[in-house]
Amino acid sequence: MYDNICKFIAENYKDDLATWLLGSPIKLTKLSPTELSNEPIRADSLILLQSNELVLHSEFQTDPDKDIPFRMLDYRIRGYRRFPDKEMRQIVVYLRKTESELVYQNRFTLSDTNHKFEVIRLWEQPTEQFMTLPGLLPFAVLSQTKEPTMVLNEVAKAVEAITDQRLQRNIAAASSVLAGLILEKEVISKIFRSEIMRESVIYQNILEEGKAKGKAEGKAEGKAEGKAEGKAETARNVAVNLLKIGMSLEQISQVTELSIEQVQTLQQEIQTS
Repeated sequence: MYDNICKFIAENYKDDLATWLLGSPIKLTKLSPTELSNEPIRADSLILLQSNELVLHSEFQTDPDKDIPFRMLDYRIRGYRRFPDKEMRQIVVYLRKTESELVYQNRFTLSDTNHKFEVIRLWEQPTEQFMTLPGLLPFAVLSQTKEPTMVLNEVAKAVEAITDQRLQRNIAAASSVLAGLILEKEVISKIFRSEIMRESVIYQNILEEGKAKGKAEGKAEGKAEGKAEGKAETARNVAVNLLKIGMSLEQISQVTELSIEQVQTLQQEIQTS
């Protein structure tokens, strides 16, 4: 879920991403993985963008992944095959702080083959660089700070100042979701008004994903009771996703038609896990 939020940000606010990762607002367009190969490696966090001179391959990872170094090499080769004259910048961004050595790996080595790529650990990055552009605001709370709650409050103020309502809603929702990596949902819900997020594209996608998953599970059963279970599972999936973005129990109950007690039970399960 967190990786997909980052992918949404990167694909919809490409200029802001380029300013951060490349150092200047280079105009980038989306590049489909299928343009590099008929059989792309499955990676939900994979983002490919291009300009006339450069291909930017970035991946956002919530947790360490031992396959990242090989994936970087594989896509570098694919990129060269498709665009031999273009530079290719490859950057892995880790979201959640960890002691794992995997987040420090920035090369793939095999016999005489040695490929290097860039790694960014968000918790080591200065907060200030994420406060200047709307598309970067959601990352601020995960940056180098001992006061993430204070940073999220500053992000909320910056979001309130955004005059474009669609942009405001999407950035608020993205900021709320990513803040869930390090802050309690109750803290987040006090800072961000849930009514702003409810009209965001991100919120609508969460609802659709929950509905689709529930329908698929109900259809797989192929029976009346299966359909009922599918409907209940849809409500549960939606409720879990809404809890993760900090919506209040009462609003989740209204949207999903679950009782307050059922939503509280789901909340306790999430906190336990």
